[in-house]
Amino acid sequence: MSIFDSFSRSSAYDMAIDLGTANTLVAISGEGIVINEPSVVAIEKNTTRVLAVGREAKNMINHTPDAFSAEHPLHDGVIADYDVTEAMISAFINKAVPRKYPWQPKPRIVVCIPCGATSVEKRAVFEATIQAGARQAYLIEEPMAAAMGADLPVTEPTGNMIVDIGGGTTEVAVVSLGGIVTSSSLRIAGNRMDEAIANYLRDLLGIKIGERTAEIIKIKIGSILPFEDGRERDMVISGQDVVNEQPKEVIVQSEDVRVALQPTIDEMVIHIKETFKKTNPDLASDIIKNGILLTGGGGLLSGLDRYLTQELEIPVWVSETALTNVVMGCLKVLESPTTLKQTLVRTK
Repeated sequence: MSIFDSFSRSSAYDMAIDLGTANTLVAISGEGIVINEPSVVAIEKNTTRVLAVGREAKNMINHTPDAFSAEHPLHDGVIADYDVTEAMISAFINKAVPRKYPWQPKPRIVVCIPCGATSVEKRAVFEATIQAGARQAYLIEEPMAAAMGADLPVTEPTGNMIVDIGGGTTEVAVVSLGGIVTSSSLRIAGNRMDEAIANYLRDLLGIKIGERTAEIIKIKIGSILPFEDGRERDMVISGQDVVNEQPKEVIVQSEDVRVALQPTIDEMVIHIKETFKKTNPDLASDIIKNGILLTGGGGLLSGLDRYLTQELEIPVWVSETALTNVVMGCLKVLESPTTLKQTLVRTK
């Protein structure tokens, strides 16, 4: 029996994991998404004991005593700390499907990886998933999973282009006949946007803010083009004065956030153009006709679809399920392994 024959024997405990730099989503066959939490682990420094994972751990960022630390085990879409990543995956698996009995079977798991991941990085994800409690682990590249989750016709002989902007990477791929024809991975995405906002406001307004505040600013008043209703936004934020480190409160304007984000977005535009240039003419023609799918949390930035349409001269549309496409695409592999087995990535 091949691994794919074995894989096709469904189990209620099989699951899909979108192991993201910013957030991890877990979906179970037959149930859908059961976990959507930050990819953060709180650790006791002296013992390296895991104190909290996910949302609880994120709330500890910048609030932890010196004896504790809140860690992001993934950077730029790949594992930065193997042991902490393993602990995080294990915690999410147990939270999704608690093992009540010793004889309860371990789950088979499909995990997404960036399309630019090296063989060492792929192997690290595979091993961490097995050590965390998977009976079998399978890898799929993020853009393919996103395309499947968005219900693009990935098995048909037409070209579809996906731009998946996550927390750590921007994945660009052209998909046709159940496989990725050309792809690239830029390690600039949502987290870099947050950093750009924090750095710009430090220089402009003399205020230091943390990553959580920068992310809130991006979500609430961030945009790359003027808002469609013609009205600009502002919000009051708190932080530290860069000179005396005393508490400081300022009003941030949406125009300033736009200026802060411009260089990061323009790097993405260059990256997408370079990937399109590597696409053969027939598939390029399909893409011009069908448009480009924009997905991932970073794809929800206000005006980004309009800006990319303007810069690329190709229609760009935002998926209505941008935040969940990757994990739902992984789940489809669990449910249709025979048809889509070519989408899985080898780890050897």
